[in-house]
Amino acid sequence: MLNLLIQVRELRALLDAGAPVLVMDCSFDLMNPAAGRAQFEAEHLPGAIYVDLDHDLSDKGRPASEGRHPLPSRERFAARLAELGLNPGVQVVAMDRQGLNYCGRLWWMLRWCGHEAVAVLDGGLAAWKAAGGALDSGPAQARPAGGFRLGPSLAPTVDTAGLQARLGRADTTVIDARAGARFRGEVEPLDPVAGHVPGALNRPFGENLQADGRLKPADQLRREFDALLGGRDPAGVVHQCGSGVSAVPNLLAMAVAGLGTTTLYPGSWSAWCNTEGTPRARG
Repeated sequence: MLNLLIQVRELRALLDAGAPVLVMDCSFDLMNPAAGRAQFEAEHLPGAIYVDLDHDLSDKGRPASEGRHPLPSRERFAARLAELGLNPGVQVVAMDRQGLNYCGRLWWMLRWCGHEAVAVLDGGLAAWKAAGGALDSGPAQARPAGGFRLGPSLAPTVDTAGLQARLGRADTTVIDARAGARFRGEVEPLDPVAGHVPGALNRPFGENLQADGRLKPADQLRREFDALLGGRDPAGVVHQCGSGVSAVPNLLAMAVAGLGTTTLYPGSWSAWCNTEGTPRARG
């Protein structure tokens, strides 16, 4: 069972052996939500299915105080996974074309619903193509419904009230995955208020990647996160971004670096700045 990263050679070996594997392609574009499905239908791994950030990995019917990409309930998402054909124990491979960003959300949500056998394809579609992997096009083939059932969560979370109560405590360190200019409050293209959670540290999620789109080596990631934390306990880290999506690559990178299971604030800045009474900082 693989539960963090999977390399192209490992995935090809599993597929060649006929192992039960479900490849889920999460390609997406925040500025053009229809683009991800179009990218999938243009080319995708054989047998892959498409999973949409807005329709499958979010519940857009929730209030603004829960963020721009609020999570569906665990029960609702578990039912959707069964509809998509997932069975208990099947190895899931989550992938995208956007630097582990959107597939990280699926990886985390599967763990949140108790499915441990999920790994992110290191380097995504580009790595698969560079290795000469076969490709299909067109819509995904229909799959029979699976028997997935909700299990105990493997992914800790904190909500807005919980995070506000923990601010300033020695056992809590917030890491914000947004670009530096958004973190500092110099620009804000998506949310109604610019800035960041007071006391947060900034590590843009793209800093986890090498030039070829694969994750940096584990020892390098560990050095970088150790330097960022400056002696703070990794177990107290809470990850956030704009809407709880691009925070996950930092969470995944810390796990790959051997720094343990850390916490996600799913609502992130979009929930924080839409909640009355939350403190905000700039600079």
